[in-house]
Amino acid sequence: MSSNYLEFKFKIEPLQPASEILVAELGYLGFESFVEEEDGITAYIPAEEYEDDLLAGVHILQSEDFEITYSKGEIEQVNWNEEWEKNFNPILVDDICSVRAPFHPEPDVEYDIVIEPKMSFGTGHHATTHMMIQHILKNDWNDKAVLDMGCGTGVLAILASLKGAKFVDAIDIDNWCYQNTLENIGRNDCDNINVEEGGAELLQDRKYDMILANINRNILLRDIPIYVDCLNKEGDLFLSGFYEEDIPVIKEACLKLGLTYKEHFEKSNWVAIRFSK
Repeated sequence: MSSNYLEFKFKIEPLQPASEILVAELGYLGFESFVEEEDGITAYIPAEEYEDDLLAGVHILQSEDFEITYSKGEIEQVNWNEEWEKNFNPILVDDICSVRAPFHPEPDVEYDIVIEPKMSFGTGHHATTHMMIQHILKNDWNDKAVLDMGCGTGVLAILASLKGAKFVDAIDIDNWCYQNTLENIGRNDCDNINVEEGGAELLQDRKYDMILANINRNILLRDIPIYVDCLNKEGDLFLSGFYEEDIPVIKEACLKLGLTYKEHFEKSNWVAIRFSK
C-alpha cells in the first residue's frame, strides 16, 4: 500500500527512557512506523492524518528532563513493504538463535524466530534485546513458568517457549505491541504463550520461575518490588533497558529485596543483569 507520509526525525538527549515514552505517545496520535536511530527516532504518519497542532499534546516534548528537537519532511508514495524488506536484516545471536523476517531464507540454527515488528521495538537489533536473548540461551528454561514484561514484539517470550518453558505470560502496556506479539507467536507456533495488554497491575497473586523485564530504568525501579513478590524461590530475574552507569542503583534496589547478583552482559553501554532469589 502506497501513500504520502510525513517523516519526523527526533533527536533525543538522553535517549532513554524518553524514546520509548515518545513512541508510545506518538502511536496514540496516529504515527504508524518508527525507526530507532543512534541519537533518537524517526517517526512516520500519513500526511492526511497530521494537523499542525498535533504534537502539542505530546507531553514528553514539554519535559525539562530531556532535550528533544525534531525536523519534518514529506515522503511521497512510500511502499512500506519494500522499505521493510530493504532495511530489515536478519540477526544471529551466539550462532544459536536467529531473528528474521518471513522473506529471509531459513538459517541452519537451533532457534529460528520469525517476526514482523511493524512499529514495535524488540527486533533483536537493539543491544538490550540482543543481551536478553543471550541470557535466555545461557540458562535452563525447561518446564519453567515465565513472565516477559514489556514484551515488545514477543521475541523473548517466543525464545523462552522454544527453550521448553511450561508457559509464558507476555505483557505490554502498548496496544500495538500486544497485537504484534499475538501475530508473532502465531507465526512461530508457540501455543503456550498468553499475551495481555497492561502493566504491573496485572501481576497480583501470580508466580513465576523466570521473569524478563526489558523496559527502562525508572519503570524497573518502580516495579522491581512487584517482580520480586511474583518470583518463586530460586527463581531468576533478568533486567535490561538501562545504561552501565545505572548498575549501582539497580543492584541496590534488588539486593535490598533479598535478590543475589549473578552476572551481567554489556553492549554499547547498555546492560542486561541476572539476579536470583
